[in-house]
Amino acid sequence: SPSLPTSCHPHYPPPVTLTTHLLGLSPSLPTSCHPHYPPPVTLTTHLLSPSLPTCLLCLYTGPLLPEITVKYIAVSMIFFCNGLQLKTDVMLKVLSEVKVHLSIQIFTFIFIPAVLNVIVQALRALDIIDPLLLQGLTVVSCMPPPVSSAVILTSSVLVQMDGEEKEEGQKAVAAAVFNSVFGSFMGIIISPLLVLSLAGVSSTLPFVAIVTKLSITVVLPLFIGQVVRFFIKSCIDKWNIPFSQISSFILLLIIYTTFCDTFTNDDVTLSPLSLLIVVLIIVALQCCLLVLSNLVSNKVLHFSRPLSVSAMFCSTHKSLTLGIPMMKIVFAGEPGLSILSIPLLIYHPTQILLGAGLVPLLQKWVYQPTEGQ
Repeated sequence: SPSLPTSCHPHYPPPVTLTTHLLGLSPSLPTSCHPHYPPPVTLTTHLLSPSLPTCLLCLYTGPLLPEITVKYIAVSMIFFCNGLQLKTDVMLKVLSEVKVHLSIQIFTFIFIPAVLNVIVQALRALDIIDPLLLQGLTVVSCMPPPVSSAVILTSSVLVQMDGEEKEEGQKAVAAAVFNSVFGSFMGIIISPLLVLSLAGVSSTLPFVAIVTKLSITVVLPLFIGQVVRFFIKSCIDKWNIPFSQISSFILLLIIYTTFCDTFTNDDVTLSPLSLLIVVLIIVALQCCLLVLSNLVSNKVLHFSRPLSVSAMFCSTHKSLTLGIPMMKIVFAGEPGLSILSIPLLIYHPTQILLGAGLVPLLQKWVYQPTEGQ
């Protein structure tokens, strides 16, 4: 409320000034309130401010050397963990379903990037959204599918299948595993190429250097993880290592260092209206893609309902775990990298929430008799 009194106590800032300063809206807060104690707002803003010592530690060229520990070691660890998790033996069981795999990969790496590229070009012409957010939307469209979320949601929908239908359900889950894993492998090569060609950075970034970095920090750790899994597969399954939690912690560190660099850069700004529009676009886009994928797979390609569910999730989901490290490599040195990553950070939880909300509806659809529907 702007009608709040501008002064309340001679030694402490008024609540409205306190609040606006906490939100970064007012730099005019007094720097002293009491001769022996720091003002509460100063203490709080130091705890939340990008100038916090821990944030300074995570800045590039900082004491923790994130240009090495994050850029190479942390990213490599994520893909090493992915290599340990990937069950390539499951992929062999559904190799014959070529039509299913081809349709999912085409939808993921051709249809979605093409559609989003048209949308981004139209929005760019309107000039109502921050250019970095638009570029981030293009980057999202190029990302590979995640390793786990589509498999988990497909399994949740088909968990109640039994009898003769159980085999069809298992085949659909195996197809989800195959396409998640295969898409992740393909994404290591295809996604950077798509980003370089569609996001407008091909002329400023050295392609050979990017491929070299990807090989060192993505392909090699993934391959080593698969080799290690081959020799100690039984131990990995027995120990129940929390790979997802480890990957999430490392991913959080990568995201944190990225935002530290951005928030200490005074040249990077973001319009709240742009952010709101991007959120609405992502939610609407995912709803449309889910419906379209289901209709195409079931009505046009005549997949079974369980396979349609698998195709729907696999073809529309985008990986945050693989996407953020790739962006760190492709857009290395970009001051607005955290702004570029915002659409992907929004897309990821949105796809989980929408997928979870669709589970009961899809269960009714899968288990309903086909005749008379």
